[in-house]
Parts: sequence; C-alpha cells; structure tokens
Amino acid sequence: MKFGTIRKNDRDVVVAGVEHDTALVLEDVMDDAPETMLEVIAGGGAMQRRIAAAVAGREGTPIDALHWLPPVPRPGKVLCVALNNSANKDRIMSGPKHPAMFVKASSSLIGHGQPIRLRAEFGRVHPEPELAVIIGKAGSDIAPEDAMEHVFGYSIINDLTSPTMRGEDTFHYRAIHPKEGDAGTIEYVDTWVSYPGRYKCADTFGPIGPWVVAKEAVADPHDLTVRCEHQGELVTEDNTANLFYKIRDVVSFASTYMALEPGDVISMGTALKAAGATRGKAVQNINLNQLGGPISVSISELGTLSNPVEWR
Repeated sequence: MKFGTIRKNDRDVVVAGVEHDTALVLEDVMDDAPETMLEVIAGGGAMQRRIAAAVAGREGTPIDALHWLPPVPRPGKVLCVALNNSANKDRIMSGPKHPAMFVKASSSLIGHGQPIRLRAEFGRVHPEPELAVIIGKAGSDIAPEDAMEHVFGYSIINDLTSPTMRGEDTFHYRAIHPKEGDAGTIEYVDTWVSYPGRYKCADTFGPIGPWVVAKEAVADPHDLTVRCEHQGELVTEDNTANLFYKIRDVVSFASTYMALEPGDVISMGTALKAAGATRGKAVQNINLNQLGGPISVSISELGTLSNPVEWR
C-alpha cells in the first residue's frame, strides 16, 4: 500500500493510493481513520489491513488535483548519506570507510507539486534524486541483521543543493589540536570544513513524496530505477543497486550515534549515471536558479515527485 498527506480545508489529512493513480482521503471512508502518517506507521500491519479493506474497489482524486505535503510533514530528523554511489568511487580522493551523514532540516521539506522557491543570491542550485527510507520502529544500536525490521517504507526525495552557498560557507583554516605526545601543548593543523545549514537546508530544498510505499509492496529496494527529468528531458537514470552502502548498513550505522524514531527519513544518496554513460550531462548541469523548472524524480514502484520553481 501507499500513503500520503495532503492539505484539505485547512487541515492535514492522510490519503491512501488507490486505482488509476488516485488518492482517497481515509477519513471519508473509515471510522476512526488515522489522522496522521505517524498513526499509520504505529498501526502496523493491522492498520494497513483496515485501510486496504476500506479503500478496496474505490477510486479517488487524481494526485495532481491535490495539495500535497511531505508524507510525514515534520519528521524528527532527515539524515542524508553523502557520496553513496559506486559511480563516485573514482572521484573520491580520500574519505571515511563508513557511511558519512549530514542532517537536513525538516523545515526544508515540501510536498509534490509545491514550488521550489529560490533567490538570486542562492547562486547555483541543482537537483539530487534519491531514495528515501522512512523509519517505522524506534531503535538504537540496531544490528545490521535487524535493520529492516525498523523500516516502514520508501519515498522519493530531491536533495536540492547550492554549490554556491557551500563555497561561501566553507572555511580553510588552522584547526587547534593537542600536540601529539604532549597534551599540554597545542599545534595547528591546516584543514577545510563546510557547514550545510544554508546550502542543504534552505526552505523548499527538500521536495519529498508524494507517497510512502510500505516496504512489503517493494520487492527489492536495491533494484529500483531512479530517473530525473528537467522540463521533460531526461537528465540521469540510475539504479539503487549502485548504492555503495545498503539500507541495512546505513540504518544500523546511523542508530549507533542517533536514536532512530518513527517517521525519521534517511535519504540514501544521489542517483548518478556511471561516468560517460550518456551525453556527459549530470544533475550538476541543471541550475534551477537559472533554468527554472519543473524538476521531476521518478523511482520505479514508488511514483513521481515533481515540483515547479518560483523566485522570491
């Protein structure tokens, strides 16, 4: 099954996907309908069976006629895995031997069809099409073999990025360290550091949805085709098989440092063609602040996330 959240009559309501790619408001067809996506997640298989029975044989509203919100409107956290694609391995000159993660502000999230709002001073802004994992069960120090028990389902996220703001918020400086062999003395170490507060977390930099598809409905999350189109033209096509660190690895590793909670989102890393696969175009060529939209991300079995671009 697949679920989402829309805005209707100034209220956030939960919908389920039904036939012909339409959405049905659950409170219209169920007594004691779940009021939030977190209630759907908490209800587990029993809740999904209730919903399936209520929507069976019905047809809803076409998805593009609805005002979509992020499926989980304000998740506790959005974790993003950096450079998690085997196509990147020849570009990485040095890096960690584990998933490298950053946190994207939940306030940056917007729903399907909602505008990406840019300013001239943001500079270059490009898309990053990614598979999103939605956590269904809380946990810390989760073993890899148990990790999938903590997954509720999957969605689509476009991890918008501004290389311009990244450059502006990067420091090249002399970091202070205790001197090796003499803890009472300091030494200076030349280093670079960048902070993602603006270039990853600006408002509307996190389109996500429209659906969360329950994991039982996806045969293999590591065999999904990911496509990104700009103004109807294909930019990149990849497969989640090329994710270097798999879902179980990332969930387990992340839970070692941060308690995972229901509704948390983990963005698994950008889909990229292998170098030189077609025409040399990459997502970095798509400067939305110059070219405008719409920008769309499609993942097989999950649907299509599409957003226009506006300026403010």
